[in-house]
Amino acid sequence: MATIATRKNRWPVALAAVLVVYLTAAGLLFSVLPAKDGKTDWFAPLIPGGWMAWSFPTAMFFLTIFALLSLMAVWEYARPGGNPRVGILRFETTRGDRLFVSLLGSAFIHLAWLGLVGANLWWAVALSVIYAVGVFRYV
Repeated sequence: MATIATRKNRWPVALAAVLVVYLTAAGLLFSVLPAKDGKTDWFAPLIPGGWMAWSFPTAMFFLTIFALLSLMAVWEYARPGGNPRVGILRFETTRGDRLFVSLLGSAFIHLAWLGLVGANLWWAVALSVIYAVGVFRYV
């Protein structure tokens, strides 16, 4: 019984650690952004001549995926179980399944937005967040 009480008291530390690591990494990425003509070049490679064009948006994308997976681990630590449930799609899903479905759907939302509307993706991000909330609530 003592371990369960200890676990319930210590999960905010894990949550804070994940958020601090995310914000620190994002700040470090922001600090190394290249400048062009005195202005920040958001899409320039962070490592000139590197094997991959790691731009700021690309690095933030992968950092955010890492943070989401870490936050899912903290959620499981704070509230173990996450029993499978049957939602509107009529098959069992766990928290991880719903995260995967929401990430996959968000990718398709962004691809459709790029093809139909253009490169301004802020509304696609908002639509993806609404979609993810719906997946976690109803699927």
